[in-house]
Amino acid sequence: MLRQDPPRPDLTYGEGYAAEADSTANIDIQQELNALEEMILDSPRIPLTGKTLVDEEELLDQLDAIRINLPTAFQQAQEVVQQKQQILADAEEYARQIAAMAEQRAAQIMDELGIVRQAEAEAQQIRQQLRQECEALQQQTVTEVERLQQQARREMEELRRKALAEQREIEQEADHYADQVLGEIEHKLSDMLRVIRNGRQQLHRDGKSSG
Repeated sequence: MLRQDPPRPDLTYGEGYAAEADSTANIDIQQELNALEEMILDSPRIPLTGKTLVDEEELLDQLDAIRINLPTAFQQAQEVVQQKQQILADAEEYARQIAAMAEQRAAQIMDELGIVRQAEAEAQQIRQQLRQECEALQQQTVTEVERLQQQARREMEELRRKALAEQREIEQEADHYADQVLGEIEHKLSDMLRVIRNGRQQLHRDGKSSG
């Protein structure tokens, strides 16, 4: 009887698809972060303070763009998990087919040689080893994806916190600068009003003297 090997699952295609999805998500988020950094660096600086004045609306729009990309990245990560789970399922099916063929062949050998117990023990060992390897690979994949998701959430929360803190600091510096400018204008206007009042009083005194 000719031995027929079961079809192997397309592991290479699944792994390639997963790597491509991860790369696309990382590029999208990195581009948005780079755009946020460029926007802050290109914003005008407040004189004499060393601070940067950032357009609040533009900053919030950029943060919204990053938030929009995050669900896509998480969705792609979930798709990667699904792809890898499919690969694991195919691998388990392939393993079951191998185990079934091994059992059939072992049964033939056992019938011929009369060593039933030895063949059963070997088949059980193969099944157990394959099961352990599949479970370990699945757990490793899920753990890695969860770690990446948690890391991305922490980085985005830290970025948002820093951006809001810098925005509040810039607003305070801008208010302080505006208050100083208005104070100087008020002082100058007060001096001008005093000069005007003195001039009018002088005119009235001169008018009374000539009358």
